[in-house]
Amino acid sequence: MTAKPAPRLIGAFVLGLVGARALRSCLALYRAPVGDISRPTAATRELHGSAALLAASVLADSAMEHFRGSFENPGMYAPLISSALALAAGTEGVVVGSLGAREFRRRSFMLSGGIGILGLGFHLYNIFKRPGGLSWLNLFYGAPVGAPAALSVSGLTGLAAEQLADETRAPTRLLWFSAGRALAAFTSFTLAGTVAEAALLHFRGAFQNPFMWAPVSLPPVASVLMAKASLSRQSETHPFTRAWLWATAALGLIGAGFHAYGVSRAMGGWRNWSQNLIDGPPLPAPPSFSALSLAGLSALSLIEKDAHEARQSEV
Repeated sequence: MTAKPAPRLIGAFVLGLVGARALRSCLALYRAPVGDISRPTAATRELHGSAALLAASVLADSAMEHFRGSFENPGMYAPLISSALALAAGTEGVVVGSLGAREFRRRSFMLSGGIGILGLGFHLYNIFKRPGGLSWLNLFYGAPVGAPAALSVSGLTGLAAEQLADETRAPTRLLWFSAGRALAAFTSFTLAGTVAEAALLHFRGAFQNPFMWAPVSLPPVASVLMAKASLSRQSETHPFTRAWLWATAALGLIGAGFHAYGVSRAMGGWRNWSQNLIDGPPLPAPPSFSALSLAGLSALSLIEKDAHEARQSEV
């Protein structure tokens, strides 16, 4: 079944817009002065790393899923372009952190955030147009809402890193809020959303493996702890929350291993990788927990920094 003309025209327009924006981002990087290096803090590096890891997850996931859909709609190429740019921008922010590349990073992250929102609309349209509309069956087998949402989160996380790295702004503020507390609340919300998607897909798999309960057990606690950190009074450290975030980050990497094992158990195993990677458990999905944990660690660092400065001002 081919896509209807209207969605295809919209998809073609989106692809053209993404191509133009991507070209402008690349030109900004090409024109950037060479050797102009900033000194990014650990918090901004963690945020850039979080954005890059989320973008890598979306890039791999959308490439496989949209390939399975034969790229029926031209707009299905858009998340590949935008997530690749966000991956490059986040990696540059972690490894180099050039001041000259700041415009490239900002444009790339803004593009990812916008395409993620548009993609979410496309995926919701795909679900509601199916017979039965919003139903468990369509949520199980329709276009996943988690992937475009993750692309938006990648863009927003990268933009937060850029704002914190901007020396012309207050270094510990995001919009009108304390940066650490705003990021902690954001991490709590996005972790909860990722848990909901994992619960949906593992419920589809009937939790046939006991380890399938792990992503609906550990990350919810991390989400609650980050919500508590965003609302609690200033404190010097959050060792328990930090340790739980590290455990959640490890869970994301271990989960990718379990999904790889699931692919190997399918008919033909890795010898039939071209089919089993598409039809088996998604390899790029679990590392999203690791990416969000990095953002949470950055939020805790900023909260602890504010607490330390408050103590110093009282002395």
